[in-house]
Amino acid sequence: MTSTRYPELIVSGSPRHLGQQIGEAAREQIRGFCEVALERVNRTMKVTADAAAVVVAESTRFVADWCPDLLEELTGTAEGAGITVAELMLLQIRNQLTNEVESGCTSLSVGGHGSHAPLVAQNWDNDPVLDQFTVVLTRRPTGKPATMMCTQAGLISYVGFSETGIGACVNTLPAPARGTGVPHYFVLRQMYDAASLDEAVSVVTSAHRAIPVNIMLATPQGPANLEATIDSLRVLTPTLAPGVTHTNHCLHPDFEHINADFPELIESHPRKHRIDELLLSHDAPNPDRVKEALRDHHGHPTSICRHENPDPEHGFWTTVFSIVIQPSLRRMQVSRGTPCDHPFETYTMA
Repeated sequence: MTSTRYPELIVSGSPRHLGQQIGEAAREQIRGFCEVALERVNRTMKVTADAAAVVVAESTRFVADWCPDLLEELTGTAEGAGITVAELMLLQIRNQLTNEVESGCTSLSVGGHGSHAPLVAQNWDNDPVLDQFTVVLTRRPTGKPATMMCTQAGLISYVGFSETGIGACVNTLPAPARGTGVPHYFVLRQMYDAASLDEAVSVVTSAHRAIPVNIMLATPQGPANLEATIDSLRVLTPTLAPGVTHTNHCLHPDFEHINADFPELIESHPRKHRIDELLLSHDAPNPDRVKEALRDHHGHPTSICRHENPDPEHGFWTTVFSIVIQPSLRRMQVSRGTPCDHPFETYTMA
């Protein structure tokens, strides 16, 4: 029987040392992820190894200029796992090879109410093969904030939180892309060093971004959602509602015109309407209510809690994990698999 908890890793030290520890501890998961990465991309779009190598090389140069410390960590990870940096970089840029950015997800952020701490949460809908490569990773880098993430082994960053009080979830924002630039995993990693919403926004705008992305945040200043195209960024914050929600289409008025140029990604509009109906109609959504919303089957199997379905392109996508993050408590709760039939396990950063 598969464990309901993901493997847990804790690493510390300089960038190179962090990477070496990750590579050694998660060698099998990293190597396995590298083996299937391009093959899984080719389920939705055909990409040759030569074409992928060009994107890898160009993106590596952008990373070297923008965040050399993170390239140093990635180099250490490759050394520890016994693979090349180019092989590892393929994991970071694989979403730049397709017409899709990340995955189909439903995300939300709500402020603290009463005894409940602020939280950011999402269902991560993607290829279920990625479950076997997923770990909970705590990094304690020398001279920088500690982070805890639910991530695929080998990625430089993903969904999680920082001891600065920043918590982040990520979902696809269908919009124009340019193929090469700083991969968004590196942008996300730099955001965890931020101590405020303004600093997080500055990180994103400073990068020459390859692809658009939506980043849902819990911050010391409250809930926020960043819609980031390759050249612009807009911030969505709560108005009359207790929080913000997002699925997989543009919401900011400045970006709404983009939706007409991209097909709807796995029932994005119905999921947005449903998550708003479940959460934003309440004054104080608490963690239990959020979990119930993430288990919702309205419109099953293409519901918030997503299950395999006959869709020819994305029918194999399911909710690989569901996550509720409370940065101020240094805690996240994760269901390994669809949250309707898998328990939420708690992971705490001491």
